[in-house]
Amino acid sequence: MGCMRYALRFAVAGLAVFALPQARADEAVRPATAGAETMHCLDQKERRVEEETGHLVHLGAAMRVARSRMPGTVVRARLCRNGDSLVYVLTVLARDGKVARLTVDAVKGTLVGGL
Repeated sequence: MGCMRYALRFAVAGLAVFALPQARADEAVRPATAGAETMHCLDQKERRVEEETGHLVHLGAAMRVARSRMPGTVVRARLCRNGDSLVYVLTVLARDGKVARLTVDAVKGTLVGGL
């Protein structure tokens, strides 16, 4: 019986760890400041339309820019509309275990926010 309780506690703790980075990533899309514009992340159909214009840098290039700022693994990438511009919102898991959200301009390929 004691082993089952331990296993259950371990499983719940593991779920909490995996849910935390997701909650933080969603906060980037909804800024907390009053009056700030909310980013709208594109769905698959909207992304395809934007990619077909040929004006966007490739996601791989945006990931290289993010990794140059913070070495690690990109665990999530989204294309979002921020006002009139398009940005890649990249969630990076650093080698030391820290999670950061970096924003890369999707047209210029430059880092515009994060850390």
